Amino acid sequence: MTQKVSTEVQTESTRIANGIKKPGQSREQTKLIAAGIEKGIAEYKKQHKAKARQLDKQKKQKIRSNTAAAAKENEAEIEIEQTQASSSRLPWALLALSWAGFAGYLVQNGVLSIG
Repeated sequence: MTQKVSTEVQTESTRIANGIKKPGQSREQTKLIAAGIEKGIAEYKKQHKAKARQLDKQKKQKIRSNTAAAAKENEAEIEIEQTQASSSRLPWALLALSWAGFAGYLVQNGVLSIG
């Protein structure tokens, strides 16, 4: 399976191959060297793209985990606020209940008469 190589890469590889050409080297050998350089450049670009994709995935995953952690933290804060709101009513309810019990005790023992 051959990959299509851009004309820029072909031109660059040919320039590099001609730059490292040895005396007495045939044109065919230079073409083979240029083809090897093209393959190397293509492989480098392929690896570079794979690394960039991997970094992008890691970045997105980190953002998702931070967002999820923030959402959990927000839910926990809401839960705490709800618990605090309901727990602030509890002492008042107990106070009212104790006063009602105290008044009932006084009425039952004849200390306090109603009507």
